[in-house]
Amino acid sequence: MSHGYEWAVLRVVPRVDRCESVNVGVVVYCRALDYLAAFITDDLGRAQAIDPDLDVDGVRLHLDAVAAVCAGSPAAGDNGRRSPGDRFRWLVAPRSTVVQPSPVHTGITDDPAAELVDLAGRMVTWPPTRPPRRTPRSDP
Repeated sequence: MSHGYEWAVLRVVPRVDRCESVNVGVVVYCRALDYLAAFITDDLGRAQAIDPDLDVDGVRLHLDAVAAVCAGSPAAGDNGRRSPGDRFRWLVAPRSTVVQPSPVHTGITDDPAAELVDLAGRMVTWPPTRPPRRTPRSDP
């Protein structure tokens, strides 16, 4: 049975004044299946290429906090005890100029965990491990 799900990309913006970003994670939430999970890359090399002075330790702390909230970890404090939906909404709310969520996107799936793997492969890993999805064309 298919269910609606929501997802957002997490990106690092090393220099806000240049408006450049690097995708570093993706968060997937499916209310019907009570599913909330994130993929976060360990590789910040592309972000460092944009700004060699990037506070990598600060970015990693922020991304570790995202992972803790997503997992409902006790390390996440009060936010970790919220419902999965509340945690997702908290994670995708803008709160940092350096680590930013994309707009929330939606889809239909039978397997949100597989969607997370697919999205991570297409949107985060470099080089991409999965080809971009193509919309079928209808020729006249």
